[in-house]
Amino acid sequence: MQTTNIYASIITIGDELLIGQTIDTNSAWMAQELNKIGVWVKRRVAVGDSREDIWQSLDEELKQSDIVLLTGGLGPTADDITKPLLCDYFGGKMVVNEQVLEHVKNIFLRLKRPLLERNLKQAEVPDVCEVLMNERGTAPGMLFRRQEKIIVSMPGVPHEMKGLMSKKVVPLLLKEFNMPVILHRTLLTAGVGESFIAEKIQLWEEALPGHIKLAYLPNYGMVRLRLTTQGTDEKALQAEIDHLFKELQELVQEWLVADKDEPLEKALGDLLLARNKTIATAESCSGGYIAHLLTSVPGSSAYFKGTVVAYSYDAKETILGVNHSTLESKGAVSEETITEMFNGLMKVTTADYGIATSGIMGPGGGTDDKPVGTVWVAVGSRAKMVAKRLHFRFDRAKNIELTAAHALLMLFQFVKENG
Repeated sequence: MQTTNIYASIITIGDELLIGQTIDTNSAWMAQELNKIGVWVKRRVAVGDSREDIWQSLDEELKQSDIVLLTGGLGPTADDITKPLLCDYFGGKMVVNEQVLEHVKNIFLRLKRPLLERNLKQAEVPDVCEVLMNERGTAPGMLFRRQEKIIVSMPGVPHEMKGLMSKKVVPLLLKEFNMPVILHRTLLTAGVGESFIAEKIQLWEEALPGHIKLAYLPNYGMVRLRLTTQGTDEKALQAEIDHLFKELQELVQEWLVADKDEPLEKALGDLLLARNKTIATAESCSGGYIAHLLTSVPGSSAYFKGTVVAYSYDAKETILGVNHSTLESKGAVSEETITEMFNGLMKVTTADYGIATSGIMGPGGGTDDKPVGTVWVAVGSRAKMVAKRLHFRFDRAKNIELTAAHALLMLFQFVKENG
């Protein structure tokens, strides 16, 4: 059993990752799960479907880490080269695993799909590995050992990888290693920059014990502050970090949005639930993205009434009751139009609070007085509304994300002050 810090490397395999065709969500999820059990992820590496590159990555990461986790390249097609490479790397030979073979046959029988020879080859594994049964797919996980180090290869399909990690890999690592305790405490602030916060808490930060670190994580007008510590006495560490976290909350109280590591849409939802209030949105430039964020939170049906995506002039007029003359004289991106959109939303829904957005996301459509990135946002209740003009300078996707983040923040602050 090892008692020192345990380090891991994650290698994700596939040309699609390198050309941006597929976004690597696997390594982020795996890193979170490893950190929960006391494993520090030292490096995350993405490599293509290249035997030489994968081999070299294994050489490098085994020098760095106690645990190396690989995902990808275990499918039945010619570009899936991970399994034969691992067989050569660890000096084994391919054999048929009867348990995997039966599992593959049962899957195809249940799905009533033809079973091809290449599907049957999924049951072939290196004889030097420990097979980890993949209940969610045909490609098994494979565990290899080199001295005191553990190497695990898993499918790249997120659903399959998560099943193997949760049911096989994490329990095995907990048995194999004596993990240190890693604790995090995170809060979310908004409406102030990280430099200003750093000035405000400078003396407190300088007095932190050496084993407790503070990280600043800025994003879209908000800053997350994370305290991290590690050691062996969990009870003592918990008491110490809880005490310091309470002090930190008091220092940033005027900008505090949430005292846990959660997105703004979750914090807003919790606030609405606590006050037994509801929300609806009227979205033009954000195209339903705010509604998407709100409904991504489990249980949001308790407070989210719905959305109107009124993109065209016609939709704004017929659904939200915006006056044609307002659109003609002031334009869709104006205080007058956003006010009428908000009022219309309040008329066509029963929500207690609302958000309305209208803007120019780009890349075209801007004018001298209304350049690309100009956005009007209105938030409020049936008794009061606040409208604000915003200016963003990024591409279309980023402008939409920023619009949503600022709109959610505006309503969060409005509910706290006026609810």
